[in-house]
Amino acid sequence: MSGKLALTLACGDYEIVRALKEGEVKPDGIELTMLTSMDSTTRHWRFLRGREFDVGEVSSSSYLLARDQDMPFQAIPVFLHRRFRHGFAFVNTSKGITTPKDLIGKRVGVKSYQVSAVLWLRGILEHEYGVPHKSIEWFAEYDEDVEFVPPAGLKLTRLNDKQNCEDMLVSGELDAVLHADLIWPIVQRHPAVARLWPDYKAEELNYFRKTSIFPIMHVMGLKREIVEKYPWAPIELQKAFEAAKAIGMKRMENPRIAPLAWYREAWEEQEEVLGPDPWEYGMTERNRHTLETLVGYSHEQGLMKRKMSLDELFIDVSQGRKRGGYRI
Repeated sequence: MSGKLALTLACGDYEIVRALKEGEVKPDGIELTMLTSMDSTTRHWRFLRGREFDVGEVSSSSYLLARDQDMPFQAIPVFLHRRFRHGFAFVNTSKGITTPKDLIGKRVGVKSYQVSAVLWLRGILEHEYGVPHKSIEWFAEYDEDVEFVPPAGLKLTRLNDKQNCEDMLVSGELDAVLHADLIWPIVQRHPAVARLWPDYKAEELNYFRKTSIFPIMHVMGLKREIVEKYPWAPIELQKAFEAAKAIGMKRMENPRIAPLAWYREAWEEQEEVLGPDPWEYGMTERNRHTLETLVGYSHEQGLMKRKMSLDELFIDVSQGRKRGGYRI
């Protein structure tokens, strides 16, 4: 036996965790069993409902609800998944929806109501485009990671097992769909479906330049009993994720890594717009702004009953002022 703390970690199979998965980076004092093959929706459910993993990459929106309901989880400021979301709003082309305000009074499908991508989109639609979330009739395909009581005035219907948002959008039963993933009618270029914002990248660039927000989708959750019994473990995990990301980002600078003709140009464009580390971890000023915005959306939309502070929501992984270096 190694004498190390054995933990099970479930996360996506990202380049920025490759060094951790392959053992190039090892968190001090911890022996990890990493699970990286399951899809996000399944992982979030199994972590929050089944408590199957000690550490799990989890929906930021669902984590906020879990903490609001005092479920036994905490999180470190590691954000493996971010994504701009304007490109994930889809409309039926026969419905005359050409601007965001055309969604008012419409029937809109979602993967699940509390999924992070949809929480971000609802907040963006309301605050940037004047579309109140309660002005829409919502239809959710999946049940929720964390049960919640819909607030008064929210029109939310759960679809049955034989229904799905994508087919209902094509048929016209739904006017629009907000989704976490690219839906099959877009991938297959079905004429009945288009994006709400045809030039979604321009919208996303304008949104970032206005708000400085690169939306955080997932946080790194831990079982509360692990944190209480081994208070040093979150810091060592944070350090390991930081080290793995640094190795992954360095590797991805090489244009030969990806089979894309203009890969390096895209890398340089990202750096010019988002800065040298768009996937920064920790409670930086920009991350605080992004997370406070998300908490505000969650509370405003009736998911969180109390607007919790980031200091309540995330473990302090600092090691003391001027400390944490490697000088002996």
